[in-house]
Amino acid sequence: MKKTSSSDNLPEAKQNNRGRWQVNPYIWSFTTYFSEGFPYSIIRTISSVFCRDRGASLEAIGLTSLFGLPWTLKFLWAPQLDEFATKRQWLLATQGLLALLFLLTAFVVPLSWAIQAMAGLFMFGSFLAATHDTAIDGYYLEALDKEGQARFVGYRVMAYRIALMTGTGVIVTIGTTLGWFPAFFLAGMLMTGLFYFHVFYLPAVEKERKPFRTLLDSLLKLHFLTAAIILALLVISLRQLLTSTWYLDLSKAHPVLDKFSFAGWIGILLFLSLILLALGRNKIKALILQEPDSYYAKAFLTFMDRQGIGAIIAFIIFIRTGEFMLSTMVAPFMVDLGVKIHYGWISGGVGLPCSIAGAMLGGRLISRYTLRRMIWPFLFAQNVTNIVYMVLALGMVDILKINTGNSQPVAIGTVNLITVVAVHGFDQFAGGLGTAVLMTFLMRICSSEAKAAHYAIGTGLMSVSGLYAGVLSGFLASWLGYGYFFGVSFLLSIPGMLLVSYLPSAILEKQGTN
Repeated sequence: MKKTSSSDNLPEAKQNNRGRWQVNPYIWSFTTYFSEGFPYSIIRTISSVFCRDRGASLEAIGLTSLFGLPWTLKFLWAPQLDEFATKRQWLLATQGLLALLFLLTAFVVPLSWAIQAMAGLFMFGSFLAATHDTAIDGYYLEALDKEGQARFVGYRVMAYRIALMTGTGVIVTIGTTLGWFPAFFLAGMLMTGLFYFHVFYLPAVEKERKPFRTLLDSLLKLHFLTAAIILALLVISLRQLLTSTWYLDLSKAHPVLDKFSFAGWIGILLFLSLILLALGRNKIKALILQEPDSYYAKAFLTFMDRQGIGAIIAFIIFIRTGEFMLSTMVAPFMVDLGVKIHYGWISGGVGLPCSIAGAMLGGRLISRYTLRRMIWPFLFAQNVTNIVYMVLALGMVDILKINTGNSQPVAIGTVNLITVVAVHGFDQFAGGLGTAVLMTFLMRICSSEAKAAHYAIGTGLMSVSGLYAGVLSGFLASWLGYGYFFGVSFLLSIPGMLLVSYLPSAILEKQGTN
């Protein structure tokens, strides 16, 4: 660590002119994304383990899925992070509050009403964590130039995955063996350590647009409160509709609706809203010019008001179709193949390192050779995996027939097991290359005036492809069998690859700074 001045030269990070102690981007890109993944694992995964360990019903545990709501809706308040304070300030504020929340959770664990208290704390914490994620993504885009953003993609993926393993591995193990007080207390202390590290060593790279107090003033205005209430009512109404008796009866008559999750419907509504915005953007632009302070509308309009926006949105939606379909059916395929007892170490011991290696290599190569030169080979590698799985499934069709539904599956043999491991490793490595492409592309479409908002909108659009891929995969696999299903999933990935030719050149070429 060293103290920098305005004359220091940071090759990947934008220059910090405040003379504060700071660390190399290799370090803070890891620590920030570790601190992004860790709260997610605590709130989304460990909460359900804790509730079940305390004897909560499966129905009650199912309600913990509501903790994921803010991650689905975060694009709605992302514009505030661009307009008020700085991403660094948002990051530190939410990170400090999350640390306090986990410490508070530890102290309510011994209480008889611990489950109810934890549910309330984690519901609030999920909004903090989703905002924290948006702030980190926005900060990353502010602190690094285009080349640096691509270069550190692998570190982001690695840190996030390690954070998930720390939560689901270390914290859960402590909770189920030593007790949940030390587990949550350790989680809180870890977040506290990250908070203080970032307070002193995270570079300050932004100029504040508007002070945070002006946000508080705007929140109290009648038109904002009215809009917020209407939006909240719409979200609550949608949630109530999806759990109503009428919708459940409709789902029984049309089973395909069971595949449409709440997050999926939010993604569809975002997509439809952007289409309507595109159709009426000239009128909306005229209205915005009459109200120059309408930063919220500007964030969405600037996302749509650009060259090739139709191809950009279609690319985001279609680019992961084949991958989503494959990943949905890999676990059932492994079970029916008879290797479920090996799936844990195959996934964690082989798949995870290969995924991280692919993302890191992909980021490095994109940074060196530009996204334009790497996007085709990386996407082809990501999607050709489906063909490899097709060959594997067709070659083991006899084993699949024997082991599908068999409570005591026969061993597939050492050679076949090694083949499965190799295929899965290649799948995860190629998926890492595809992740590097997608993350770099999403960063490139973010305009300088609304980086956090645009990145949140882009990630929200991805849920659309996950929705229809999830709907189709089960039906197609059951109808065609695994082998031909994997082949069809490759065919469905082709439109996304063809759309590359229609993307604006400026996004794919190497660029300097944001």
